[in-house]
Amino acid sequence: MRYEEWQPAYEAILSDFGFEPAADERARDVLAELLESERPLSVDDIDLSGTVAICGGAASLVGDLDVARRADSVVAASIAADILRDAGVAVDCMVTDLDKNPGTARALTEAGTPVAAHAHGDNLDAVREWIPEFDAAAVLPTTQAAPVGPVVNPGGFTDGDRAAFLADACGAERLVFPGWDLDDPTVGRSKARKLLWAERLLRWLELRREEEFGVLDGRRDRIELQWLAGE
Repeated sequence: MRYEEWQPAYEAILSDFGFEPAADERARDVLAELLESERPLSVDDIDLSGTVAICGGAASLVGDLDVARRADSVVAASIAADILRDAGVAVDCMVTDLDKNPGTARALTEAGTPVAAHAHGDNLDAVREWIPEFDAAAVLPTTQAAPVGPVVNPGGFTDGDRAAFLADACGAERLVFPGWDLDDPTVGRSKARKLLWAERLLRWLELRREEEFGVLDGRRDRIELQWLAGE
């Protein structure tokens, strides 16, 4: 996805949450600086072909493990990586903004497993602390702002929907979604709002791919994509 395509959605997210783009840009620039003498991954270095399981960290993932096992590639969003590894399911890529299990991300990079490490306005301290600990050769640095240097923007906002957009960019033929709960009653208000955006962005990705995701069954008619209204 070109940044020009993503930008209207990004601006709608900023407006909804009251975020400042300058904070995202600062974190992005720090991420780029930390990797300027390294050779991190690009999107073209990651092959996620065939059926790709986009694994969320909801409690339902334990019951959905067979969906991940049957997939050709497995992308884990945040803590899903721990659940999958504990169950003996290999992870082909992890997507994280470093807020829950950065030690797992470090271990995966050391083993040569790609980790899409995301910088945004609220995690600058984590970026500074953890990125130097990772094996940069297995890091795909990402941003939700405009890409700079080695830092890319395949699209997406939360770890989960960013994982889906990344899989799309890396050649996925079909996407399945074990471990997702868009109506999770255990999350707080802010996370619930983020899940609403995950829903919207996945619907947009459906339209772009001309594919329907099971995770959105029964929800499509109520989803509005405001940033596309003028198209």
